[in-house]
Amino acid sequence: MRIHKKSKPKVLWFQAITCNGNTHSFLSANDNRMRLFLDSFDLIYHPSLTVNITLKEILSSNIEIDYLLVEGAISSNERFFSLSNLSTNSLINKLIKKTKYLIAVGSCASNGGIHAKFEENKDIKSLSKSIEAKSLSLLQHPIINLTGCPVHPEWILQTLFSLKEYGKMKLDEEGRPVELYSSLAHHGCTRNEYFEWKVEAESFGHKEGCLFYEQGCRGPMTHASCNKILWNDVNSKTRVGMPCIGCTESDFPRDNMLETRKNIGIPHEVPLGISKRAYLSLTGIAKTFKIERLHKKLND
Repeated sequence: MRIHKKSKPKVLWFQAITCNGNTHSFLSANDNRMRLFLDSFDLIYHPSLTVNITLKEILSSNIEIDYLLVEGAISSNERFFSLSNLSTNSLINKLIKKTKYLIAVGSCASNGGIHAKFEENKDIKSLSKSIEAKSLSLLQHPIINLTGCPVHPEWILQTLFSLKEYGKMKLDEEGRPVELYSSLAHHGCTRNEYFEWKVEAESFGHKEGCLFYEQGCRGPMTHASCNKILWNDVNSKTRVGMPCIGCTESDFPRDNMLETRKNIGIPHEVPLGISKRAYLSLTGIAKTFKIERLHKKLND
């Protein structure tokens, strides 16, 4: 009896208006996880990583795409035409007709990102705002937004493996997987004790002190698991003294991202889940105490 080996799900990575940051992030994934991905999926096309077939050949073939990953913002403007002389908008709406699952990789694809904010030409949109309604109905699942600038490589892999295994993922109101974006970047941050006692970092790059009040850290109001699923399995922005810039939120990028906007010394925004009055009360109480240990260097 002949046993037919089941083919791997096909993954196509499409790049629109992008800096390639999400591709670089993906290539920085854990070695074992990347090997498992390559053993479990068939990456049939990536403009920088594959050479066996062109996008034009895929569009003219009967190849079906299981997972279409889109990196970058979308536009119909001729300034952003691809090598095939078609706009990113046109190509996406052709590819989606062959696709089961559509995943926006990074903040530009999810929300328009830096390109939508700063380009003079405003015909730059997120993936969800670029897809024709009739094409959306062809998908087996709502669009999944993996926000981040760049997105964490493990979030990409975990999404693909979850869809492969279960066929669906629970999404929040912004289309992000709940299992990846339900916690805050603040959760798991090694600076939480400094935050609680209102001990601020002297400057960027120090291991001691909180980065919220003076350095503009958005960890307490940013949905992301960066401090739970560590980059390269060992680190995160806040652990090395870099404030969270809130790159997973829809208002990214904001102006003056490394500053805390204040009014008469009071932060304009306070952590999620607490009223400004309650936050100020707690802050006032915390500042009446001085924990000597927290005012010393970790390594003298």
